[in-house]
Amino acid sequence: MAFHYSRRKLKVREEEETGELNIVPYLDILMNLIIFMLLSITGLTTFGILNVNAPAYGAPSAGVTQEGDDKPKLTLSVLISKKGHFVSSENAVLTAEGAAAAGPTIPVRADGTYDFTALNAKMLEIKAAFPEETKVIVGADPDIPYESLTQTLDAIRETQGKERRLLFPDVTLGAI
Repeated sequence: MAFHYSRRKLKVREEEETGELNIVPYLDILMNLIIFMLLSITGLTTFGILNVNAPAYGAPSAGVTQEGDDKPKLTLSVLISKKGHFVSSENAVLTAEGAAAAGPTIPVRADGTYDFTALNAKMLEIKAAFPEETKVIVGADPDIPYESLTQTLDAIRETQGKERRLLFPDVTLGAI
């Protein structure tokens, strides 16, 4: 029996060329996305600049002592609840005239909305008594709408109307 080579086996096989992966369109899309995100982030940050600080934990440092300070200290806090705004200082809750001692300083209106004009007037009254104070602590119940929180911050930070004046711009946001 004779051994025969087939023509396929005698022919030199050419190496099949594999095409390179073209990643240029992919890189174009990525660069456009990166540029779009950078521009949108820088554009949006100018709209939402608000000076809000997180509460500090721990004891005050040794260098922060105020032994010779005889001025009355105001640690102003505004709490937002379903009943209204509770405005309190270091040792007392400021109540509305004619309101019960346990009630809110600025109660909710009869239609269930918050009275931000009365809150702003109360902040003006407190600012007149303590002109050097700029700090306030704001706390809210978890079920308070975000819009009510932002309107409360607006009423606390500056006066309403044409002539805007800063009241308490240094806000520390906390939770109840």
